Amino acid sequence: MQRYQLYINGEWVDPASGAWLDSTDPFSGDAWCQIPRGGAADVDAAVEAAHQAFASGPWPRMSATQRGAILRQLAALLEANAEHIGRIEQRDNGKLITEVLNQARGAAQWFYYYAGLADKVTGQVVPMPNPETLNLVKYEPLGVIAAITPWNSPLTLTSWKVAPALAAGNVVVIKPSEFTSASLLEFARLCGEAGLPPGVVNVVTGYGAEVGEPLVRHRRVAKVAFTGGDAAGQRINEIVASDLKKVTLELGGKSANIVYDDADMEQAVMGAVAGIFSAAGQTCMAGSRLLLQDSIHDAFVARLRAVVEDARIGDPRDAQTQIGPIATRPQFDKILSYIDIATSEGARCIAGGGALTGEGFGQGQFVAPTIFVDVLPSMRIAQEEVFGPVLSVLRFKDEEEAVRIANDVQFGLAGAVWTRDLHRAMWTADRLQAGTVWVNNYRATSFTTPFGGYKRSGIGREGGIDAIKEYLQTKSIWVTTQPKRKNPFVMGG
Repeated sequence: MQRYQLYINGEWVDPASGAWLDSTDPFSGDAWCQIPRGGAADVDAAVEAAHQAFASGPWPRMSATQRGAILRQLAALLEANAEHIGRIEQRDNGKLITEVLNQARGAAQWFYYYAGLADKVTGQVVPMPNPETLNLVKYEPLGVIAAITPWNSPLTLTSWKVAPALAAGNVVVIKPSEFTSASLLEFARLCGEAGLPPGVVNVVTGYGAEVGEPLVRHRRVAKVAFTGGDAAGQRINEIVASDLKKVTLELGGKSANIVYDDADMEQAVMGAVAGIFSAAGQTCMAGSRLLLQDSIHDAFVARLRAVVEDARIGDPRDAQTQIGPIATRPQFDKILSYIDIATSEGARCIAGGGALTGEGFGQGQFVAPTIFVDVLPSMRIAQEEVFGPVLSVLRFKDEEEAVRIANDVQFGLAGAVWTRDLHRAMWTADRLQAGTVWVNNYRATSFTTPFGGYKRSGIGREGGIDAIKEYLQTKSIWVTTQPKRKNPFVMGG
């Protein structure tokens, strides 16, 4: 069994506790590697290393073009090692091998993009009312960034944070989920190979209470970038607020997939399936609420049910598999509890509705793709994030009611509109309280465009030019060209 170490200051070190945690394969249930059980002492060592790298190391003093060159080298290494890291991550979180390999290759593209953007962040000269005054605005890195990432897409969601943070000249300490740390320790190895100076990237693994909280509270951390549940995000926000640290939070969702009566039904059905059953529903942007116009409700549900019941479920290492296991046992139990809640509230289950066991389902950490109809907007299954392959189907009469139902939740991460009418599409998109709206597609993302949420779905944006701004602070420099001061007691005199 492989035993990993912590990556601190460019070196591989044992945890101060001398303890390790087993990482298990969600499909087989077998422990396949061990990750360090870090603690406060390890966090302190990593943050201090990062602080020294920022305060006196070469990274923030390099030209942006030099940083970009190193990030391009890291991107190339990620690209060359995508299959190796992807297979490690797949074993950790149980996602489909096809999706994880695509995500690993996609992570390289994030570093290519921000490598190119590094020297495109420009300041400005601001016109002043006083012609003898020159004002320069420039952008500087924040310092030590704490990047805390979840188990569903470790490498991808870490890239969303680390690539812009490094391009901006910051240094980072990464805290992965204790369930899925191996791929990020492999990523750390590539950081060293790419030529990133010691201390610029550090990885400390372990439990949230033992690593995450000390990291968030550390006095030298300038910003926390977190992806995870809204309750944990709220807790982090409360902690950093006491120290006036900056924060980016990409949290939960209860996204609405709205299908109007003039939509291409076949495409919309495929979009509904992709929205909720891809990744077994374990994605923040999942289209977990399907809103169907009354006139197409029954026909759409019948077609949707047929597609779902024909899905290939099983070993995620098989390229033909379409739905894999749930990544962790606590999440598996949570999903089943929500199925019970939905049933008790009066929702009617027409597909799935329980665990799958037996030959082909490994240790049995599978939930059948589940569809509930007769769902009311007030039901918990329509209000709370399940984070699993569970779809709530709701009816609506017209555009006004569709928007009202879609917005009547505490989240606002994403949503989609299916229609052939451009006016209807844009009218709806403009009124949805969501950070991302897809029209006649679902679950598309890119490093070129911002992603983030309204309401309890988060703070700040990841992706595009917006993301690098999240890791910079603004400085205004005033220069006088006036030969001598006339009246020191008057402002500008």
